Amino acid sequence: MATLLGALAPEGRRFAEAQEFAAQPGQHLVLPDAAGAVGAVLLGVEGSDARRRDPFAPGRLATLLPDGDYALTGETGDLALAALGWLLQGYRFERYRKPAPAKARLVLPEGLDGEELLRIASSVVLARDLVNTPANDMGPAEIEAAIRALAGETGAVVAAIVGDDLIARNFPMIHAVGRASTRAPRLVDLVWGDPAHPKVTLVGKGVAFDTGGLDLKTSAGMLLMKKDMGGAAAAIAAARMIMLAKLPVRLRLLVPAVENAVSGASFRPGDVLPSRKGLTVEIGNTDAEGRLILADALTLADEEAPELLIDFATLTGAARTALGPDLPAFYTQDDGLAAEIARLGEVVNDPVWRLPLWPPYERMLDSRIADLNHVSGGSFAGSVTAALFLNRFVDKTASYAHFDIYAWNPSSKPGRPEGGECQAARLTYALVRQFYPAG
Repeated sequence: MATLLGALAPEGRRFAEAQEFAAQPGQHLVLPDAAGAVGAVLLGVEGSDARRRDPFAPGRLATLLPDGDYALTGETGDLALAALGWLLQGYRFERYRKPAPAKARLVLPEGLDGEELLRIASSVVLARDLVNTPANDMGPAEIEAAIRALAGETGAVVAAIVGDDLIARNFPMIHAVGRASTRAPRLVDLVWGDPAHPKVTLVGKGVAFDTGGLDLKTSAGMLLMKKDMGGAAAAIAAARMIMLAKLPVRLRLLVPAVENAVSGASFRPGDVLPSRKGLTVEIGNTDAEGRLILADALTLADEEAPELLIDFATLTGAARTALGPDLPAFYTQDDGLAAEIARLGEVVNDPVWRLPLWPPYERMLDSRIADLNHVSGGSFAGSVTAALFLNRFVDKTASYAHFDIYAWNPSSKPGRPEGGECQAARLTYALVRQFYPAG
């Protein structure tokens, strides 16, 4: 602190001393220059313990400072993450209200790749906008439209299988989950890149709204169910980063998009559904619909045995109970992949935590009348058994990871305003970029 004060202009130092600025975490102080205008800003960040320091902490200033251009200096940690935190802090969902342009503008430090930062930030913003949009304006067709808009931006090719064509094309579980809605279910399939390049496939759960089906949620349980397509939003964001960076992969994005509604056409507890894999699935609870649509999509993805397969899904409350809203669970049988996912999550400040695909728990999915049940018979290990269910539909792909995300910030933190959030997409982009670097 003394070193910092000593580097200030005399008037700034005297002002800080008069205000008894102590540089507590999150505390900031605007210093005047000799003319009375803004001369500098002091910000307190966490101490030397790297485990407690939030790399996005300087970003909190983006919405606190008066109009002007600002540059980051001092002990701000990773300057790229500090700058990204600033860009992400300025996010505001404005579809239904008057725009409020940011007043404080960041001048990027010399040496940072501004295009890369904007590519990442704009992709996160896209995902947040998709999650924040209410279900009346974000149904299965609108999710498809967002993917088609992305294809127009990047030169990708998109196909969609809609409504009863899902039955004809052997995606029976996607159809069963979405058939009760007046808005037709669909599987959206985007392909980009040189077919000779390594195959990377991303799958995102696109439940536009989840009533719970006949196992109806409470009214409180439905309040945030517009975010049940948060897995699709994260997959779309990761795909956009990969494509705009022109990474040398053949990328495939698969999004099963449905609304889990209630009508006479609803699938029922106790039903037995066929799957694309050929396995029969007994329905234990219609409110566990996400893993059903993912299973058909994962089967399709696995049929061409990509080098890397990743899915994103707002899948279980059990993961939130175990790890909270900020720390998504992830699962993989590939220990090397797991180590890189965990490491890169810390590097890019997109943290995740590995939970085990514990084989003995597979018996919890046993069914007396079908190949398996899609939920366990009790209250234990709900996120683990969901991941084990999905794992039954992937057997040709060597490197497969499943992210059980929350896709929502219950409260605001630096770089993460309250509302829809894009989780695990930035680390996925970093992972693909590390495995398959451009040029």
